[in-house]
Amino acid sequence: MNLSLQLLLLLTLTVRTVLTGGYYEYWVDECLSSSSALTDVEYIRTIYFNKDPYARFNSTVGEFVGFSEYGVNQAKYWNSLPYLQQMRGALESYCKNNLRNDFSVVLEKAVRPRVELKAEQQYSGGHTAMLMCSAYDFYPQAIDVYWQRDGKKVTTDVTATEELADGDWYYQVHSHLEYTPRSGERISCVVEHASFSEPMVYDWDPSLPDSERNKIAIGASGLVLGIILSAAGFIYYKKKSSGRILVPS
Repeated sequence: MNLSLQLLLLLTLTVRTVLTGGYYEYWVDECLSSSSALTDVEYIRTIYFNKDPYARFNSTVGEFVGFSEYGVNQAKYWNSLPYLQQMRGALESYCKNNLRNDFSVVLEKAVRPRVELKAEQQYSGGHTAMLMCSAYDFYPQAIDVYWQRDGKKVTTDVTATEELADGDWYYQVHSHLEYTPRSGERISCVVEHASFSEPMVYDWDPSLPDSERNKIAIGASGLVLGIILSAAGFIYYKKKSSGRILVPS
């Protein structure tokens, strides 16, 4: 989806005014492909009149098709002209030539995002938990970051920023998920980007990170040591107060 959108934006939007008084006709050319091998390229030209499409050429169909009475008549006329062969040739001359440049200039220079997943707010009482999934230092700009819960896409309680330019040709984006934890569930952040051959899934691990576990371990050790020292001091005090002080040999 992102790949097709990116390629479409790199191609042309041709506007052609044919009438005065606010009426205009234009067409949009689209070259769509989901593979850098360009084995499934499709060329589409859609003709509009005042934003309403009335005819379309699709390289898969191989001819014009009309969407209205006027569009059907125009399609029949265009299909009878040498113009039809020109449109059929646009798949090679226009689409594939441009897409090869787009792949080499943009997609092959894509930079993979650095993804971080962390808890912004812990669940407590009447407050929901909140996770943040962040993607940093990626290129090109187009990216899709979304959440899954037990393998199903989450469509509610999600907020996200726009792609933010870092000022060095790279971008970052952040997505937040509010939720009430359930035992045994799997929460994932999914990232789709031109630098990935397939969507990347990052699972949230609710267990504490090593740094937090180390802090707790150090704190627990200190507490145990403190208890031992306190007990030893108490025993020493009791022995001293009774006049029987045992000196270790």
